[in-house]
Amino acid sequence: MNSKLLALSSKIIFRNPSRMFSASNAKFTKVNDEGFPDPLDLATGIEKKEMLLRLAGNDDPYNLKAIKRGVGTSDKPTLVPSAFEARIIGCVCEEDASHVKWMWLHSGEPKRCYCGHWFKLEFKEALV
Repeated sequence: MNSKLLALSSKIIFRNPSRMFSASNAKFTKVNDEGFPDPLDLATGIEKKEMLLRLAGNDDPYNLKAIKRGVGTSDKPTLVPSAFEARIIGCVCEEDASHVKWMWLHSGEPKRCYCGHWFKLEFKEALV
């Protein structure tokens, strides 16, 4: 059985050698000394807007990094940026906690977590 399979596979390989190997046009063209173009010139749409924001100094345009809790009182709540009317936030109430307490935060009204910290939604312009 193995010898039949080996004979069949060798016939296929030697019958269609052009399919096994390909030649690209890159071999036959001259190398350009200019190097690669700037990625900012090639980017479009949201990707370009994100690159421009990073060049301007905004390393987190989508607010993906964790926010450090501030004072967290009812008079001075921790501000959470959002481009929407409501946002789900998570609070790690204790340093050694192994879980996150999630809650909805709506604009206009500060909300208190179970641990006693206060949060408030702060409007931020959307990227799009």
